[in-house]
Amino acid sequence: MMIPSATYRLQFRNGMTFDRAITLLPYLQRLGISHLYASPIFTATTDSTHGYDVTDANEIDPVLGGRDGFNRLSAALQQAGLGLILDIVPNHMAASLENAWWRDVIEHGENSQYARYFDIDWSRRLTLPFLGEDFERVLQNDELSIQPHPQTGHPALAYYDSFYPLTPASWQGRADEVLAINDRAAIAELHQQQPWQLINWRDARKDLSYRRFFEITGLVGVRVEDEAVFNASHGLILELVHSGAVSGLRVDHVDGLADPQGYLQRLRQAAGADCYITVEKILAEEEQIPAEWPISGTTGYEFIAALSHALIDDSQIDALHLAYEAVTEERNDVSAGLRAARELMVDRNFAGEFSRLLAIATGVAHLEQRNFGEAELHVALREMLIAFPVYRTYGRPAGMPLAGEALLQQVLETVKFSASPSALSFLQAILLGAVSEQSEPDAADFRTRFQQLTGPLMAKSVEDTLFFRNHAILAINEVGAEPLPHPFSVEHFHQQMQTRLHHQPDALSTTSTHDTKRGEDARARLYSLSEAPALWAENVTRWRELNQSKVLTMNEGPAPEPAVEWMLYQALAGAWPTTLRPDDHDGLRTLEARFIPFVEKALREAKLRTDWADGDETYEQAVLEYAKHLLSAENPAFLTDFVTAIQPFVDAGLVNSLSQTVIKLTAPGVPDIYQGSEALDFSLVDPDNRREPDYAVLEAQLVDRSRPDFTQPSDWRSGKLKQQVIACLLHLRLDKPQLFRFGDYQPLYATGAHPEHLIAYARQDSENSLIVVAPRLMLEGTSWAETSIPLPESLAHRHYRNLLSGATLALNEQLSLDNLPPYAPLVLIAT
Repeated sequence: MMIPSATYRLQFRNGMTFDRAITLLPYLQRLGISHLYASPIFTATTDSTHGYDVTDANEIDPVLGGRDGFNRLSAALQQAGLGLILDIVPNHMAASLENAWWRDVIEHGENSQYARYFDIDWSRRLTLPFLGEDFERVLQNDELSIQPHPQTGHPALAYYDSFYPLTPASWQGRADEVLAINDRAAIAELHQQQPWQLINWRDARKDLSYRRFFEITGLVGVRVEDEAVFNASHGLILELVHSGAVSGLRVDHVDGLADPQGYLQRLRQAAGADCYITVEKILAEEEQIPAEWPISGTTGYEFIAALSHALIDDSQIDALHLAYEAVTEERNDVSAGLRAARELMVDRNFAGEFSRLLAIATGVAHLEQRNFGEAELHVALREMLIAFPVYRTYGRPAGMPLAGEALLQQVLETVKFSASPSALSFLQAILLGAVSEQSEPDAADFRTRFQQLTGPLMAKSVEDTLFFRNHAILAINEVGAEPLPHPFSVEHFHQQMQTRLHHQPDALSTTSTHDTKRGEDARARLYSLSEAPALWAENVTRWRELNQSKVLTMNEGPAPEPAVEWMLYQALAGAWPTTLRPDDHDGLRTLEARFIPFVEKALREAKLRTDWADGDETYEQAVLEYAKHLLSAENPAFLTDFVTAIQPFVDAGLVNSLSQTVIKLTAPGVPDIYQGSEALDFSLVDPDNRREPDYAVLEAQLVDRSRPDFTQPSDWRSGKLKQQVIACLLHLRLDKPQLFRFGDYQPLYATGAHPEHLIAYARQDSENSLIVVAPRLMLEGTSWAETSIPLPESLAHRHYRNLLSGATLALNEQLSLDNLPPYAPLVLIAT
């Protein structure tokens, strides 16, 4: 298997085609990338911006250039010596009429040859939650009609531009008669004869008959656990792997599958031993990928969480939380907030999934002759789901592995005083398969659906609710982060890297993706708030006073409320371009065009005073007007103050940015560069983070691979310095792949005046030695005077070359940092 030395994630669509990607390959070669890492390329819904809404898994999307365009890209990659990793989506497809399989299921219902391809509850009619209002109201508004289907000419139920095919039994032999129907009652009767029913989109939460991806009703779960479905949905994928055009696969949302281990084993067997496979998997603190999974590792969200330990000032983080409480005048009980978010998900957003689980459990109780009322089981199941600490367990048809049993026991211990002990014990028995033979099928179904629900519950309650409610320090509100307050330490980072080397040395190490809450450089900047909580709080207090006239008084409270004001200033500080001046009106308008959609999304994801489903337009408008005022040319006093006040954080953030970059490129794992983040990435949450970077600028900055010049402020602020550092170190990785894949990870500790202002470690194999020193906590511009790093014997008494400056050093028992600029990382390779 060829393990990448570094990947470059490219978002296809939105103008990025295969032919455009070909033009970027010389640039990626200069950068030092070994593999292009492509977003989904298979045919998706019309105007898809991301490709995860696949309509045909066996066709390369014509929008991108089709098979011919892909073949051109493949040939160009091979000529350039670059590999290709494809992002594949086995968990779901688009629940769209453009999807031929789905359309056939609508037309033929349970008799469709694809009826078992999708995870549908066929005990009732297939629900299609795509109406703007209830069916009866839509009918009364004459928004439904019988029309010939545009492709087939057969009778279809038309709703605006959607044509739902009628099942043949309801019209065959009388097509003209059916097409002539215009009476509301007759339309309703015809609708009643279908194997499907149109319902209000708002009812999907409680009344959906198919498994969806998270809360997205437009994405229907696929049953790839069935071998026939696997084969049908992976034909083209495997063809591309076997042809040599694709050397690796990234499996999207592996936790959504009924049997992740079984799927991955089947994929490995089908793809072959040489295919590099990673999975999108969120690991909780101390959680590891199951050893039985035949993969190289995850896509790297846990690496972001580890980096926060290297760059956050734990000695002052509590003061930042206290400052947040002082501004909001509320106690910031994160634990209570997490429970409230989980309760909301169980009781409302995933009410349908919960009801189905409860019905299965109640049925098993009846079969097992257990005297449980539905209410008793309801409480027990609810408490278990709320308390679940990780994305899921990995029970299979044969039962639950020991790790899963231990986790369930931990959950039961947590909730033992919150629900009936006998009901909890019974649910445990179902999950472990400790039931009678007649109950085994239902118990297996319960276990599968329970495990497919805990992941979405975790993601939506933490990443898409709590992280938009708790604003103390936005940098740690990131995918894969631990939601509850916890200590941060360099020692913990070192432990995480040693664990990473042991468990998944070939996993991706990422810092930005299409799903992260903010760009890596915005996060790096906001880490520095932990170094000066009092200063930040003073700034926020002053800014609130400057903009107080734009706060509206409403019945439910001020708009925006203090917590949202705190969030707005912090988000704006993170996204502020390094060179944007307060009098640059065009630049302010450009930033506003990105910032306002973020604010709207943040308010709705918080689900406090507005929501996606139940929006409060008046409240939203008030907050959006406030946010617009922050960037208005008519607010010069604030803008001048804001830009001046954030400069120390901007400068410290640039140092943090270089540190996290150097660490990503030299620590265990395969560094993944998200498109454009090789320069500076101050993106906000999607869709802002999916904007195409300015490749003309990026290419111009890297015309030649000159050494980084740390003395040029313009290079720092343009991202050129970061880009040059990346190119330098990626080429080192190409030259010495074994060092970075198998080399030991040895923490190094400084002594003297300023040991807390650096993080250091070594990588060693039998032939090479590398020493890495990265600055941290540099908001005050601290020096490294009178600071040194004692070296173990294996590193001492050797000559080293600084990869970033070209200078040579002769080291004895220690590396002295005297007279070295503390803002410039050191990467020393033994000569």
